[in-house]
Amino acid sequence: MFKRTLAAAALAAAAVVPAIFTVPATAAEAAYPARPVRMIVPFAPGGPTDVIARVIAQKLSEIWPHQVVVDNRAGAGGNIGMGLAATAPPDGYTILVVSSSYVVNPTLYSKIPYDPYKSFIPVTNAAASPNVFTVHPSVPAKNLQELVALAKNNPKKYNAATPGNGTTPDLGVELLKLTTHIDVVRVPYGGAGPAVAAVIGNQVQIGSTALPPTTPHIQSGRLRAIAVTAAKRSSALPDVQTTGEAGFKGQEADTLQGVLLPAGTSKAIVAKVHGDIVKVLAMPDVKERVATLGFDVVASSPEQFAAQIKAEIDKWGKVIKAAGLKAD
Repeated sequence: MFKRTLAAAALAAAAVVPAIFTVPATAAEAAYPARPVRMIVPFAPGGPTDVIARVIAQKLSEIWPHQVVVDNRAGAGGNIGMGLAATAPPDGYTILVVSSSYVVNPTLYSKIPYDPYKSFIPVTNAAASPNVFTVHPSVPAKNLQELVALAKNNPKKYNAATPGNGTTPDLGVELLKLTTHIDVVRVPYGGAGPAVAAVIGNQVQIGSTALPPTTPHIQSGRLRAIAVTAAKRSSALPDVQTTGEAGFKGQEADTLQGVLLPAGTSKAIVAKVHGDIVKVLAMPDVKERVATLGFDVVASSPEQFAAQIKAEIDKWGKVIKAAGLKAD
């Protein structure tokens, strides 16, 4: 009996020892956040990444004892803000919210101020929106099969407007060209607004843009949707085929809204930030707000987001190299 009691006491002591030695770190992490948190958005105010970041920041400010302040650091396709976040202390007081430029820029630019694998810890892909191929109503194609056939029979006749060089809608056109061997001219504009307007005005016959700024014009009849670049149909356009349903596999392309923390941030803080953001994204009013922007809540795990980052860097890297694209 004495031996059993002694053994039990030893086990209990062994269990207590690690807890004693980890009290300072655990206490600091338990108190997180103990001051305001900066959320860097590497784009100008008003865009989808900024809006979604502000929705998350507002809700976290309600949950946490301190405010989350959005800091817009636009420029160089997001590189300026992402580079700033890469050099921030890994203490949890700098959060980065990115779009798909995070996975495109490593190949599109000859030099970037961050390493997509080493500079950050993936937290979650908060939300994503597919892109959509559209045409001016005067174009006779009603679906993607008909559009591809039309372009093949009329090489160089059709142009495709995109929101900018190296954006996922822009790369989606190049991916379709590589897959189907159609000869259309890609026309990058300075944002989704000008690209959509160019197709509405029939200055360019085809459009490839993100869903949020395009959906109202599809619903009004000013544009005809040809296909969405998603694995499943969009709730915003339930009657529009996916590229896969149209017979073109591997054309999926969306605009992600990812959350990252500087490399070296403790696992406890990463887990807290992830868990609280997932709670925020599950709130009915947040889901509704995200949906009105044309996005679907994803709320992936850190592991899932890390795998997505690698897969998309590889995918878009091949497209960029094959098309010979460079942003500098």
